Amino acid sequence: MIRILVSACLLGDPVRFDGRAKTLSDPRWGRWAAEGRLVPLCPEVAGGLPVPRPPAERQPDGRVVDDQGMDRTAAFQLGAQRAVDAAQAHGCALAILKEGSPSCGVARIYDGTFTKQPLAGQGLTTERLKAEGIAVFSEGELGDAARLVEVLERMAAEA
Repeated sequence: MIRILVSACLLGDPVRFDGRAKTLSDPRWGRWAAEGRLVPLCPEVAGGLPVPRPPAERQPDGRVVDDQGMDRTAAFQLGAQRAVDAAQAHGCALAILKEGSPSCGVARIYDGTFTKQPLAGQGLTTERLKAEGIAVFSEGELGDAARLVEVLERMAAEA
């Protein structure tokens, strides 16, 4: 069975910096959960950050800094490694992560000025997962993720 690492906030866990979730409603969630495919994880919490916590953004130099000026890069790096470890331990072939996050952003993050200015970029967890060969999708790419699951399932059945 193809397993999927998922940002815990997308599954309703209140782990975001503001203590809330970003629950995604989609019938695939229920089916995948019932099948035992989903492996929820919040890399920021896994890296030791509390809930709630100050918002953080990646800086142009790659560091992650919160809006109080504290460098949180080490916690974000630890969370990214723990996400890789969880994905590998559970045999996850792909991940579905929260777009815009300094950990989980797939194609877009914020510019580091705390003015809500988006820019093309990836979060630290996305970078680490991709470096390990794990396909990463944002919550807006569920259709693409579902197609990959189907292809991988078909390939496994034919093997």
